[in-house]
This record gives sequence, C-alpha cells and structure tokens, in this order.
Amino acid sequence: MQRAFLFILLMSAIILLVSGCTKSSSVQKTSDTLLGIDALNTKTASEKDLAIAAAKDIWRIKNLEGINFSSGPCLSNSIIPGWVADISHNPRQEIDNDPKNQCSAYRDGTAKHFVELDSAGNLIQAK
Repeated sequence: MQRAFLFILLMSAIILLVSGCTKSSSVQKTSDTLLGIDALNTKTASEKDLAIAAAKDIWRIKNLEGINFSSGPCLSNSIIPGWVADISHNPRQEIDNDPKNQCSAYRDGTAKHFVELDSAGNLIQAK
C-alpha cells in the first residue's frame, strides 16, 4: 500500500512537471524531496515533506470517494513508515487532543509522527 501511495505521489509530480502547472522552483523542490537529494535538510525534514505530500494525496483520493471529513476521521495509520494522517479542526479544538479522536497507530505508539489536515485538506501541522 505504501508503494502505491509513493507511486501516486511520484506520478503527480511528473504530471505537474510535464503540464507546466507549477513554478520551476517548486518542481525542483518536489523532485529533490521525492528523490531524497535535498542535501541541506535532515532525513527527518525530508520525511516530513514526504509525509505532508502523501497525506494531501490521501485526502484528495478520499475526497473524490465522497468521504465525509466533518467527524475528523483518521486518514491513514501509515502514510509513510512512522507517520499517520489525521483530520482535525482548524483552529484546533480541545476535542482534537482527545486520544480517542486520534489515529490508533499514533495512540499505541506504532507511529511517532503525524500530519494534521483540516476538512478542506489544508495543512494544520506536522510533527
């Protein structure tokens, strides 16, 4: 499943590059992140960028499937190894801090990092 998401992410970057829908600097940053050649960032920063991109891709897929995001579902317990993707309120509310409303892999310690998106797919935070 992780390979499928990485494939989708890579294909999205290639499509954007070919279609000319992005500025060259953002295409370069995306390709550097995907290929892991951004020498100035640490491994964790590259993983964070990849996790954010993967979370947004999952959100897009689930949005096309008609998923209702109003209840703040966990998008994925494994967007990349060690990372989950969750939907939260923006601005965050106390209910978002309740463990029962968080991805189970994060609750049980299987994943140490998370990406939070709002119901519209916008990044809230990634840690």
